[in-house]
Parts: sequence; C-alpha cells; structure tokens
Amino acid sequence: MQQLSQQLIRSKADLPEKVLQFGTGILLRGLPDFFIDKANKAGIFQGKIVIVKSTSGGTDDFQKQDGLFTTCIRGIQNGQVVSENIINESISRVISANDNWNDILMIAQSIDLQVVISNTTEVGIQYVEESIFAKPPTSFPAKLTAVLYKRFKNQLDGLVIIPTELIPDNGLKLKNIVLQLIEFNHLGEEFKNWVEKENSFCNSLVDRIVTNVTPEISHSLPYQDALAIQTEPYRLWAIQGDKKVKEVLSFAQVDEGVIIAENIDYYRERKLRLLNGTHTISVCKGYLKGFNTVYECMQDAEMQHFIKNVMLEEIAPTVLAQDFKHLQPTKADLEKFAYEVLDRFGNPHIVHYLLSITLQATSKMKMRNIPTILRYYQQFGKAPHLMAEGFKAYLLFMRVVKEENGKFYGKRGADFYLIQDDYASYFAEKWKNIATEDTQAVNQVLHQIYNDADFWGTDLTKVQGFIV
Repeated sequence: MQQLSQQLIRSKADLPEKVLQFGTGILLRGLPDFFIDKANKAGIFQGKIVIVKSTSGGTDDFQKQDGLFTTCIRGIQNGQVVSENIINESISRVISANDNWNDILMIAQSIDLQVVISNTTEVGIQYVEESIFAKPPTSFPAKLTAVLYKRFKNQLDGLVIIPTELIPDNGLKLKNIVLQLIEFNHLGEEFKNWVEKENSFCNSLVDRIVTNVTPEISHSLPYQDALAIQTEPYRLWAIQGDKKVKEVLSFAQVDEGVIIAENIDYYRERKLRLLNGTHTISVCKGYLKGFNTVYECMQDAEMQHFIKNVMLEEIAPTVLAQDFKHLQPTKADLEKFAYEVLDRFGNPHIVHYLLSITLQATSKMKMRNIPTILRYYQQFGKAPHLMAEGFKAYLLFMRVVKEENGKFYGKRGADFYLIQDDYASYFAEKWKNIATEDTQAVNQVLHQIYNDADFWGTDLTKVQGFIV
C-alpha cells in the first residue's frame, strides 16, 4: 500500500505561510485546519499552516507524509448518513520548538504571517514568570510574547490570535498573561501599546468531536496514513472579533461552521444548555435504565423521546428568553441546533460512555442545569417536569451503597459502579443506612437533599412541582 504523499498529486500552488499553530493535536487538525484547507481549495484565504510542536522530535510522520493527512467524516447530518474522506493539504511543515526555535522566530519576522492558533490544553494558558529570550521559553504565552516582540522589533503588522483552549474568555486571559510577561521582562510601554492596539486576541469556542481513526476505517483507505483522524459531521468555531478580524480570517466565508461575531456569549450559552445540559440531565436516567452509551439511549424510544423533549420543550425556551442584545436568538435557530445535537447523539461511529459523562456530575448539574430549572420556573410558574425526572434519576444514581479505599460506589442491578464526583462523600452521608425498599425513608432523604440551599445555592423544594 502506498504512502499518502505518494498517492496524491499535490497542487503546484506555493501558498504563503499565513498561520502559526501551537499544537499538533487532533482537535486543531479536525477543526481550524479543516476550515483552512476547505478555503484554500475554494481559492479563498490561500495560506498554509506552520505547526509548532512544544517537545523535541515527533515530526517524522508529518515529514514522511509531506504534511498531508486524511479527515474521515462519519455520522448523521440532517438525518442522513455521512461518510466522506478528505485529504487535508493545509500544513506546510511542523517545527519542534525545542529543536528549532530560531526557525520559529524567522517565521515571526515574515510579512506573510497573519494568524496564531493554539490548543495547548487548559493548563497551557497559565502565567509563568520566565524570560521570553530563552531558546525556547517554556510556556506557550512566553513563546507567543517572543513571537510578537520579534514582529514589533521588525516593525511588522500585528496578528489575529485565536486560542481554542476550553476555558472561558480564553483570548482575554491569554492577552492578560502576555501583558504580565511584558512587565516581567521589562519590554517597555511602546511594545505593550503595540500589543494592545495592533493585535486581536479573540475569545473562541470550539465544538467538534475528533478522535483517532478506527482500525476499520484506517484499513479501508487505499493508502497508509499514520496521521488520519476521524470526526463527526458537525463543526463549530465561534470567534469573537470585529471587521478587521473578519477580513483576515477570510476562510470563514466557505463554511457556516465558522462564526465571527462581536460577542459569542449566545453560542456558548446555546452549547452549555442544550448540548451539555441535556447530557447532564439525561445521562443518569439512561444509565439506571440499563444503557451504557449515548447511542444506546438514542435507540430506545422512551429515552430518545425524553432527550428530545427535555431539550426542545424545557431547556430551549430558557435560552430564547435571555437578552443577548447583540444577537437575539430565534426559535428556528435553537430548534435547528437541537436537531443537530440529536444527530450527534445518534451517531453510531461515536462511542460515548454514560459513566464517562457522569464524571463530576454534581458540579455540572450546578453549572448547567440549576440555572435552567430556576429560569423555567420563573418564566412559566411551574417546574420543568422532564428536568425534574432527570434530576431525581441523578440523585438516585448518586446513592452511595459502598465505600472502599476512599472510593464510592453505587449499584445498578447486581453490578457496582464507581461514582466519580467530588461530592460523593456528601451523598454517602445522606444515604447512609437507608434501605432501598424503605420508600418513606428514601423520599425523606431526597427531600432533605432538595431542601439543602447551602449545597445548591437555592431551596429546590420551593420550585413547585419539582419533587417527583
């Protein structure tokens, strides 16, 4: 079987290196790099990506394949099966920061460079007091500051900088760290002003499931591809930016999955409530009914009905009623998004284990669902009965029946399951010595938990009809 680079006759176009990307991870290759490749093939943007790898080595596969890799898209979109393989040609080269830092500083001096993208994990955007003149600096923010300083010294234009790390206000946080590093390194007010006025640090939100390709799909390819990735059809990259940012990020024109707006709060709220909130309110109910994956839940008529209706009838109206000022959500948009979520949940190519989703379920419930429950009650004067049903299932899932070596376990049928939750000890104390068959005692415990305003931040017994 041929190598991928031998299989494909590449375009003769020698595109400039416009993007410096910190991170080789599959999320970046499956989302930003996907959009850039699509735009290049459409004759828009017309720029390649240089990837910065933070550690030594590990660039052999990229070199052997001339930067090419296959994106295997599998799933459901608008109710239709999607199966497509796309060869991504967006990567120019991959450089190890440890081994070739000077090469990265040379790119920093290029008039072609316009964009910086990063995904260095949530830990990557942290302030570390260090010299930006190290070769290389240790942290990503320090590396970025070094790149910007080199451009400043060469009197070059500023950049559009888009972190994709999954933290709130990622662009703003990164900018503040860069400004701290400027102070620590005594780089001067003139450089600081240039960073603030000539560069755009964009908050962004990414949403696409990207995994390593399965052996079955890998073997079906007519060539060897050590870098192949697998994605769902759905994709979203919401970027907070102005007219200038839109002009630079011209690749947004080719795919509705890229959204550039002056404020992306609505898109974050939509995802948090409809996607994440629906997961959290339904996962324990599905698990206690005997299912192990999201896909299995979607194959059961009762669970599918519950998931669809809790999202459309109870969660969506609370998002619709919020005032985002810059962008007023419509019922049609939320319904479209909800059906996209249902397609994603029903994707047979994604194995999403319910127990994995229950990780830190209590913190997720407090952040994703309690505000929704209270908003619904305020809007309609009654409890959301499906969310009430899902919430009770969550409390029963959190029923600790065994503790071993500091770990807490619940029980489904004859099998024990690990409760991975920082609040497991709280529930262990509540459920202590309560027999399953003692209905009255079970209901008393549930009432006590609902009533714990210190724990929930509100007394849930005051939400009329929420206790079921």
